[in-house]
Amino acid sequence: MFVSYKWLQEYVDLSGISAAELADKITKSGIEVEGVEKKSEGLKGVVIGHVLEREQHPNADKLNKCLVDIGAEEPVQIICGAPNVDKDQKVAVATVGAVLPGNFKIKKAKLRGEESHGMICSLQELGIESKIVAKEYAVGIFNFPQDAQVGEDALEALGLDDEILELSLTPNRSDALSMLGVAYEVAAILGRDVKWPTIEKEEASEKASDYISVKVEATEDNPLYIAKVVKDVKIGPSPLWMQTRLMASGIRPHNNVVDITNFVLLEYGQPLHAFDYDRLGSKELVIRRANDAEKITTLDEAERTLTPDHLVITNGTEPVAIAGVMGGANSEVKNDTTTVIIEAAYFKGSTVRKASKDHGLRSEASARFEKGVDPARVREAGERAAQLMAEYAGGTILEGSVEFNDMKVEPAVISITLNKINGLLGTSMSVSEVQDIFTRLQFDVAVEGENFTVTIPTRRGDITIEADLVEEAARLYGYDNIPSTLPTGTTTPGALSDYQQKRRKARRTLEGAGLFQAITYSLTSAEKAAQFALEARESIRLAMPMSEERSQLRLSIVPQLLEVVKYNNARQMDSVALYEIGSVFLKQDGEQLPEEREHVAAAITGLWESHLWQGEKKPVDFFVAKGILEALFDTLGVASQIEYRQAEVKNLHPGRTAEVVLNGEVIGFIGQVHPTVQKELDIKETYVFELSFKALAEAEVAPIAYETIPRFPSITRDIALVVDSTTKAGDIQSIIVEAGGALLKEVQVFDLYEGDKMEEGKKSIAYSLKYFDPERTLTDEDITKAHDKVLAAVKDEAGAELRG
Repeated sequence: MFVSYKWLQEYVDLSGISAAELADKITKSGIEVEGVEKKSEGLKGVVIGHVLEREQHPNADKLNKCLVDIGAEEPVQIICGAPNVDKDQKVAVATVGAVLPGNFKIKKAKLRGEESHGMICSLQELGIESKIVAKEYAVGIFNFPQDAQVGEDALEALGLDDEILELSLTPNRSDALSMLGVAYEVAAILGRDVKWPTIEKEEASEKASDYISVKVEATEDNPLYIAKVVKDVKIGPSPLWMQTRLMASGIRPHNNVVDITNFVLLEYGQPLHAFDYDRLGSKELVIRRANDAEKITTLDEAERTLTPDHLVITNGTEPVAIAGVMGGANSEVKNDTTTVIIEAAYFKGSTVRKASKDHGLRSEASARFEKGVDPARVREAGERAAQLMAEYAGGTILEGSVEFNDMKVEPAVISITLNKINGLLGTSMSVSEVQDIFTRLQFDVAVEGENFTVTIPTRRGDITIEADLVEEAARLYGYDNIPSTLPTGTTTPGALSDYQQKRRKARRTLEGAGLFQAITYSLTSAEKAAQFALEARESIRLAMPMSEERSQLRLSIVPQLLEVVKYNNARQMDSVALYEIGSVFLKQDGEQLPEEREHVAAAITGLWESHLWQGEKKPVDFFVAKGILEALFDTLGVASQIEYRQAEVKNLHPGRTAEVVLNGEVIGFIGQVHPTVQKELDIKETYVFELSFKALAEAEVAPIAYETIPRFPSITRDIALVVDSTTKAGDIQSIIVEAGGALLKEVQVFDLYEGDKMEEGKKSIAYSLKYFDPERTLTDEDITKAHDKVLAAVKDEAGAELRG
């Protein structure tokens, strides 16, 4: 929002305070002022001149020789190349010695043999941006009104002696998107009054209702619509002071009628629109949702296709405006317009935002409707525009207004205590100080003891709860005046929860094993959402996905890790080891929100070890991945509660996949990606695992117990057992552990043989058994007794025979 310091002075007394000081006070009260621009900074020596004579330059086709009265003793000759310069014009003249933007100094010169004592300037040459210069002066010089005084300061006449404050507004402060809104803010800061514009108008005996009727079909989108009629208008340029204020706010002047609607928009914050009554094509305005594929040509001459999401103003048959966004070319105010309908309405912000976004039309009007306008100012803004059209366009205002009013707005009423305000802010304000703050904000406040009941005006739609009132009290009291205090009461040192500690340990273990952390999208495609899922659930689709590739919440992390593997393999990174601890999202019956469950997953491919000097290479295999998992289980203290079961999981290799079981419950899987999936992804042999980290972290773990270093030796016995080829090594190991008793401390598989010397359908599995007693040295008799139990158990339960 650009705020003219000179214009602001019309609504609030700024005596004794400069623009820079005001900017500082506004910033300290909560609205950031990004900068203060002095329009005429560095400029001097520009006056209003009167072109007495103009003739063609004798030696140049595109130059004019002008005799200009600049208020000096004698007129001066100036050579000008502007195509629109002519006799009897009032123009801006940079005299000899003047300084223009860019430190451009004007000197006496001779152009094609003719002397030139100055320069006739365009607005662009005075530092005004081309995009806000009226189209008639976009190429060439600017013409002042004929009542402009020769010799006076042209910079002052153009409003360039002004200072512009650029306010950076947050979306909740839509009240400051108008000069009056800023005036309320400044008046509250300075403790001064706001001076409202005086609306005095004469109305004709003819009634507006005889010319137009209003019907609103989309009442939810448009609860208030007011139409006023002004006839006998004469289209022409708006007064110079109005043009300069529009340009100072970044708006290009057009003509008196359009400029008045824009001026009132800036003054009141209420967007208005002017229709040419004679071009409207009917005597009614109907506000409705657009029909599907209905078309309108807007003021920018673009044909736009509408949908039922868009609100339109129609003449009963066809659209004449996209409500709150832009008018239609078929009802545009032009030079021959004589009767104008002024639209002042309240449109629903979300409806305007939808139309603005769909058509790529961002306007001053749509920006205000989107953030919310004050419903209490709608009617007054329309009356103000009618008054100005009567004054500056020679119009006659018809009696009354035609309106539809289904607006039900009640001001917010908030009660709060002095103790609550001081308690939250750490201040010691008195009742009178707080009351004064609310009064300066022009809130109605009733005080009973230390209780305040505050009625919030509709212009401050951002204030709805107690905390908002506390914020208002804080910023008007002055943030610099709020004492800095330390918290009081009992405090506890910060620490990680048990779950957070385990997550951190898991990350360190996986990274210590050589894996890199990956953070992938939680959103995926419908095809990949359910791949590798630990639990069969229906995936959840987003209401408004950014693309189909990111339309579903994931049920597994593995598909995203495989995408990362694919990405790296495609860039000649053949060896990849990644892990992620992240959330998957499970749909719950009868619940709106999904269950968010944390998983740990990894994907490993390529070489696990590579020692080129020794010529050693070890590719990733199932047991590499299993070893990483076992290190993780050791770290989390659940290794003794884990077992692996051969399993078939969709998209995994049927012979190289296992379920991971914790205390009898399946919590995940480990295995090789199925070769067909690897081929589809164009990746090499890859191993993955995914587990419920929540189950791991919440598993009961026995406290760590330390033992002294044993004084007695252990004894190791190796056995090779011949079993059926379908027998699982883990099953045999479980039998050995159970039969070995207290003396058996460790069992490890160290060999597997299936060859020509082995009977068909059989295989040999070798185990190393370690026996130990911390209290004594074991005898051969002790070992033999325990070992015989083991051999008997494996024979009876698994049919295993000692290999000879």
